[in-house]
Amino acid sequence: MESSRTLLDILIAASGLTLAAATPFLFAALGELFAQRSGVLNLGVEGIMLMGAFTSVFVISDKGFNAHPAVGLLVAMLVGALMGLMMAFVSVTLQAEQGISGIGLTLFGQGMSTLLFRVLAAGVIVAGGVEKIDLPVLSNLPVLGSIFFHQDILTYAAFALVPISVWVLNRTTWGLQVRAVGQNPQAADSMGVNVARVRYSAVILGGVLAGVAGASLSMALTGVFQENMTAGRGFIAVALVYFGGWSPWKVMAGALLFSAANNLQIWVQVLDVRVAGAAIPPNLLIMLPYVLTIVVLIFARERQRREPAALTKPFERGEN
Repeated sequence: MESSRTLLDILIAASGLTLAAATPFLFAALGELFAQRSGVLNLGVEGIMLMGAFTSVFVISDKGFNAHPAVGLLVAMLVGALMGLMMAFVSVTLQAEQGISGIGLTLFGQGMSTLLFRVLAAGVIVAGGVEKIDLPVLSNLPVLGSIFFHQDILTYAAFALVPISVWVLNRTTWGLQVRAVGQNPQAADSMGVNVARVRYSAVILGGVLAGVAGASLSMALTGVFQENMTAGRGFIAVALVYFGGWSPWKVMAGALLFSAANNLQIWVQVLDVRVAGAAIPPNLLIMLPYVLTIVVLIFARERQRREPAALTKPFERGEN
């Protein structure tokens, strides 16, 4: 009885961790969703996440300014906004090829975060980070309370952002302009919509959310910063937008799926899963999210009919 109770506690903890680990995916993917719905593919999410992860945890650590986590979050948002502005300028104003521009932004983020880390920190940065919050009444629910209602504020915010995103895209003037610009920028321009302004705002918002995604990874999920700690999560976030068919609800489902796959090694160890009597190598399980990403991109071709028609296509006034 005691062993089964211990197993249940471990499973509850693993489930709660899966929910928390979905937070960086969710923030980054929702930000990318807004950018893509406006017609801009931003492959620089990985680099923005890295910069957000470094700046946020550095600001709140002993090696930085010992600031409140809220300040670290604001700094990550500012950094994300600036990098989003860079991407918007290159892809919207200069009309450079968006895929190459995004990869360049990722390389910039990787290089800059590594340089700052080595110069300013010279070692692993450890910070107190964001504390868990028990929601009144709900956290006392058996099993469900420990899984869903004992999380940090960023996790609550990430999941609350899903219905908010649906409302913004479908019920606000700006959201409708984003969708119109991503679908038919010529028609939107003829109706008086400033295509460049809408795309700038969507890409900058995507950068802000990618910065928050990085902050949630370093401040809340791990409490540390290490070089290249995002480990491809930014690219997975881009794949999640395709996986979810540009729908916030389906993006959330995908984030939970990828989070579960990312934490599968925990479940396998807890349940002591074996194949032919041998333990499954952890490195094989760590590969699963990346294999899943490739599979998603292969089958994403099925969803091309839902893709914003003007995605990756530059716009110039007067074009037919």
